[in-house]
Amino acid sequence: MNVTVLGEARFPSPIRRTVSDALRVPEHIVRDPQAPPAAELLFELAGPRAKLFFEPTQARAGIVTCGGLCPGLNDVIRSLFLELHHAYGVKEVLGFRGGYQGLDPARGAEPIVLTPALLDDIHKEGGTVLGTSRGPVDIGLAVDHLIRRGVNILFTIGGDGTQRGGNELFQEAKKRGHALSVVGIPKTVDNDVAFVSRTFGYLTAVQEAAKGLDRAHTEARSVQNGISLVKLMGRHAGFIAAGATVASQDVNFTLVPEVPFKLDGPRGFLAALKERILKRAHAVVVVAEGAGQDLLAATEES
Repeated sequence: MNVTVLGEARFPSPIRRTVSDALRVPEHIVRDPQAPPAAELLFELAGPRAKLFFEPTQARAGIVTCGGLCPGLNDVIRSLFLELHHAYGVKEVLGFRGGYQGLDPARGAEPIVLTPALLDDIHKEGGTVLGTSRGPVDIGLAVDHLIRRGVNILFTIGGDGTQRGGNELFQEAKKRGHALSVVGIPKTVDNDVAFVSRTFGYLTAVQEAAKGLDRAHTEARSVQNGISLVKLMGRHAGFIAAGATVASQDVNFTLVPEVPFKLDGPRGFLAALKERILKRAHAVVVVAEGAGQDLLAATEES
């Protein structure tokens, strides 16, 4: 799992503490000493490198945020800029507005030249100071725009579609012989990015969800046989539901997409819920939005 490079890195980095290109991190940290040896997936260790492809003081960077909102977007924009500006001395950082459509001059607004004063307090606000949108952009027009602006490095903050689009921009620039470094920053509040321990915004989502669960518990136990049913985000992964359950400590049942379950039968969910109500007279149920999709499919087929 080696990161694609544009070519030989020749310029010394202004960062003092750097990481060697040769260092690798294994996919599985915990290992069974009794298991037979097998081919292992290794990842490059993240961190600043001693040599850079672009001369920092001559480079121009761009940042774009795409897709739905997520806690921490402004924090990421601000942190990126401060590192590029203060640590590396990049001469200019552009903020492309309104998502990928901001890369099309015919559809998007004029990009913002980011400054320390402009971004000083944005981490205290929600949303994204650059704006966002969904949907594709004409890759040819977008690369034309980036070349015309002299952008060397583009940071794409978004989900699956955003990162696929970032790869298309890189491939198109490569075909044209334009050295464009595209750095994808995964944005998903669901925390469902492989090989990433925690995505930005996830802990905020868990914290806010836990507050809702505390209130749901108060309401459920305030009435006889009260049941609070709380649906949380998580179409394909139940990390928010699981994390909020642990944080709350008052949840009785948590249903997530990763674990199939049955509604009916002596070992089904409804039987367990009934038993809980008979014993304690209240229950809190958390459901990740993607849980039980197989049950819905079976209902539609029948």
